[in-house]
Amino acid sequence: MAEEHFDEFVKNLQKEILNKELEEYNQYVVKLFHNPKNWGKPPIDKISVWHAYEGPCGDTMQFFLKINNNNNIIEKANFITDGCGATVAAGSQTTLLIEGKSLDFAENLRPEDIENALGGLPEDHKHCAELAARTLKRSIEKFKHTKG
Repeated sequence: MAEEHFDEFVKNLQKEILNKELEEYNQYVVKLFHNPKNWGKPPIDKISVWHAYEGPCGDTMQFFLKINNNNNIIEKANFITDGCGATVAAGSQTTLLIEGKSLDFAENLRPEDIENALGGLPEDHKHCAELAARTLKRSIEKFKHTKG
């Protein structure tokens, strides 16, 4: 009997948390931070470059990019972060925006582009898109520097 009460308590708590998230963020952002796309570090042989960056907020993001050396197209992009849900959503959205695109496209991706693709972020979480954009730019700079 106590287990049933606990299960009901957990179910109600999860519902309450989701409702609070939806008050602060749009449905797409909440969906991405609960089920991020391209999350995780791929095997080393599937990575052309990776880079970690800690933003002013204290969150760290890492991008892992597989880049075709012949045409500079980003074939695969993965990420991880220790940040909040908005940071997870921003990292995930960034990978979705850059896969199949050129390094030039990715290098010119602005925080506003990421935020717009997310359908907006609350004022106190706009820095999450900035963190994703900065990490991406530094990853590309590192790739270009090591490539020669």
